[in-house]
Amino acid sequence: MSAATGSLDRVRSYSTLPPLQSLRAFASVARLLSFRRAGEELLITQSAISHHIRELEQNLGVKLFIRKARVVELTPEGRRYFDFVREAFDLIASGTNDLRARATKSRVRVSLLPSFAANWLVPRLRRFNETHPDIELVLDPTLRLADFGTGEADLAIRYGDGQWDGVSSQLLMTEALTPVASPKLLREGPRLSEPRDVLNHPLLLALKPYEWEIWAEESGVDLRTARTIQLSDYNIVLQAALDGQGIAVGRLLLAADRLRSGALTQPFDKIVTSPRAAYWLVTSRHSRPSGATAAFKTWIADEATASQRAARWGGRPMKTRWSGEVYR
Repeated sequence: MSAATGSLDRVRSYSTLPPLQSLRAFASVARLLSFRRAGEELLITQSAISHHIRELEQNLGVKLFIRKARVVELTPEGRRYFDFVREAFDLIASGTNDLRARATKSRVRVSLLPSFAANWLVPRLRRFNETHPDIELVLDPTLRLADFGTGEADLAIRYGDGQWDGVSSQLLMTEALTPVASPKLLREGPRLSEPRDVLNHPLLLALKPYEWEIWAEESGVDLRTARTIQLSDYNIVLQAALDGQGIAVGRLLLAADRLRSGALTQPFDKIVTSPRAAYWLVTSRHSRPSGATAAFKTWIADEATASQRAARWGGRPMKTRWSGEVYR
C-alpha cells in the first residue's frame, strides 16, 4: 500500500467519528456526572447538552448514561468509552501545548564545521539551553559555506583567517597548533626528537594544508619532501591520528580531551597560534541579527573566552607563540 493510499484510508476513518461537539459534551458530563454543570463548563444550555448526548448515543447505538432523579451515572459501555475519549482529548491537549510552546520559541540556525560542533560546541550546549530556554538552537554541521541570502542560516562559525567575501566576521577564538599522534605510533615508529622528525611519518591533512604550513614556518621545517594523507574533515583527521595512520596538527581546543586521556600525545612543547587558524562568528552584512541570534553570539563569545582562559596542556598554562611574543 502506498503512502498516499494510507493517508486516504486514515482520512476516511476520521469520517466515521462522532461529531466533536457531542464528544466534548460527553467527556464533560462523564467527568462531572452532571448535565447542568457540563453546560456551565461548555457555556451552552443544559438542553443543548442533552441533545448532544442523545445524538452521540444514536450514533454509537448504545446507552452511555443512566439518568436518575438527581444523579447521572455512566453505563458500563459509557465508562469504557470515556476511557478512550479522555485519552484522546488528553493527547490532543498535549500536542496543542507542545505546538504552542514551539511557536513561541525563537529559533537560531547555526551553520558550522562538524569537527567544531562535535568536539567543542555540543558539550557546552546544556549551559545555553539552561540560560536560554526560550531559544531553539538548530545546528547544521556542514563543510559548505552558509548562504545567508537564502535564509539557510542566521549565523555561521567558520575556521580560517576570517576573510570571506560578502559577510561580516567577528573573531571568536584563536586555535593552538602543535603536532599530535597516537602513543603507539610514537613507540613503534621513528622517534620524534626534534620538529623535522615529523618528515619520517605520514602527515595527516584536512582540506587545506595551511595548519602544517603555519607550524612548519614557526618551527623551521621544510615540508616539500613530506608524505601526506589528504582527508576531508578534521574529525577524520583526528580519527586517523588515533588509529596511528600518521601525525596530525592538533587543534588543541578540539583535541584537548584526547590529550588529557592519553589517546593522543603531544611530542613537542612548542605551541603555535596564528590569525590564519581561528574560529570566527560569521553573519550577513545585509541583515540585522535578531535578539535570539544576538543572545547566542554573546553566549558563545563568553564560552570561548572562558575556554581559552581555562586551557591547560600537560598540567601547565598553555604557551603560545604569535608574532614573536609569548602569551600565557
